[in-house]
Amino acid sequence: MVATTWPEQAIKWFSITFIGLSVTVLLSYTVFMSYFNSKITDGFMKNRDRVFEELYQEKKKKNKFTTAEGSSSKVTEGDGSKEKGEDEEKNAPYLIAGFFHPYCNAGGGGERVLWTAIRDIQQKYPHVVSVVYTGDTDVSKEDILERVRTRFNIELDPSLVGFKFLKKRSWVEGANWPRFTLIGQSIGSIVLGWEALKCLVPDIWIDTMGYAFAYPAARLFGGCQVVAYVHYPSISSDMIGRVASRESGHNNANEVAKSSFYTGLKLVYYRLFALSYALVGKFCHIVMANSSWTKAHIDSLWGINSTVVYPPCDTEAFKDFPLRDRERIVVSVAQFRPEKGHALQLDAMAQLLKDHPEYRQKAGSENPNAVQLVMVGSARDESDDNRIKQLKEKAAQLGISDNVTFVINATFSELQAWLARSKIGIHAMLDEHFGIGVVEYMAAGLVPVAHNSAGPKMDIVRPYNNEPTGYLASTPQEFADAIEKVLSAGDSSLDMQLRARNSVQERFSEKVFEERLQKCLHEVLSREAITIYGRYMVDPPEGGWPSVVDDEKKNKKNK
Repeated sequence: MVATTWPEQAIKWFSITFIGLSVTVLLSYTVFMSYFNSKITDGFMKNRDRVFEELYQEKKKKNKFTTAEGSSSKVTEGDGSKEKGEDEEKNAPYLIAGFFHPYCNAGGGGERVLWTAIRDIQQKYPHVVSVVYTGDTDVSKEDILERVRTRFNIELDPSLVGFKFLKKRSWVEGANWPRFTLIGQSIGSIVLGWEALKCLVPDIWIDTMGYAFAYPAARLFGGCQVVAYVHYPSISSDMIGRVASRESGHNNANEVAKSSFYTGLKLVYYRLFALSYALVGKFCHIVMANSSWTKAHIDSLWGINSTVVYPPCDTEAFKDFPLRDRERIVVSVAQFRPEKGHALQLDAMAQLLKDHPEYRQKAGSENPNAVQLVMVGSARDESDDNRIKQLKEKAAQLGISDNVTFVINATFSELQAWLARSKIGIHAMLDEHFGIGVVEYMAAGLVPVAHNSAGPKMDIVRPYNNEPTGYLASTPQEFADAIEKVLSAGDSSLDMQLRARNSVQERFSEKVFEERLQKCLHEVLSREAITIYGRYMVDPPEGGWPSVVDDEKKNKKNK
């Protein structure tokens, strides 16, 4: 009999203890939630009616304003207005799709998925009201929809979208969990999800940010159909592998990587968390993954067969940009989050200028050969603002400040302008789940230089007609060398630019996203509900939308 080592014994003991605690916690959670479930169900119809009432009044106000603006839109009693009113009553919304997206106003790729999905639902399923659960309490509904219009060029019908503003978003913010961030944010998502359910229980719970630990409450105690659009698994075999190999990085501090003891403890922690993550993933009815890389990890962790639905990219908005006469600009489009690799981009720029000093921009003079790195991105909060400050300081330390420009919270038109001018698009995030920014580069006719991992490697910067569409890199030197290849190629890079554009037009357009999303969600959005007891049709309320019925009664009484 082979004796086991102490780390193996410790892992076995921790695993048994964790499983026992998990079962105990799950049973306690079930009893606790069942007891307090009455608090949700008591106000269930009241909350739903309030949503419909608010949106219906908004629609009436809009219609009244439109009619007042143009006399030609006025109708008489005999010109079909009665039939129009009957159609409105028949088609009045009665299903609620609740989008759990606490950072809906952030302006990143995940938010493009959210708003494009809502727009597609409005167009295809007029009986569905979309309600967004958000922690952006410092803005109004009007402010958010205006930002959606200016940032993403997406127009929404305000009478079919509502908001529930959550006050406990701090529970899921990483800054509040400096240690044990994964489990801390997961606990926080349970708290935030419970707050959302107390505000309103939807028919369909759609998570578009990856807060999987809220799924059990939504399904068991909200009775919702649970849908997940997974941008990035909370934990992956790659993360565990980097800890095991004692590789320092964003998710593995230097002091942990240098210690075999701390590395062993973190491996236990990660593996136990992966087990918990797999359990809560079982509560989903429908799972969509944004890339082949994400699908592989989610399928492995959750034991499912998810569907790849590539994020929507507004390729149409960039397809007419001219390919010739581009400026010597390397543009970076990404939120200023720690994992996006902005520091690596600065290191790559410093390496490029070291290898080719003729590209350096000198203060007070114009250099026609100068290369500019332009970082375009949104800042969500104070931590992002501090990160931008640190990046500016790093650029100064590297001596490249004159070659670096920061563009914060750019509008969609400003983004278009930068992409129309630039020659190269850089993206340096390790294991980027997809990379909408890379797709936008290619659609706009830029040559992409992206990190040689995950989404860009597996799905985006792929050969087209057996010819390359861009470059992949991992180190500052590799990024610098790739940028130099494009700069020195001149107009001979036009063929690659055209291939890149054609490649993404075929695979990542908003139309392709709409088709795949509708195929996945049709069952839950087309009035057919799926439960553990089988299938049944969700019928509209008798008499139609409550507010419409009330108006009809008032009209009859006045007559």
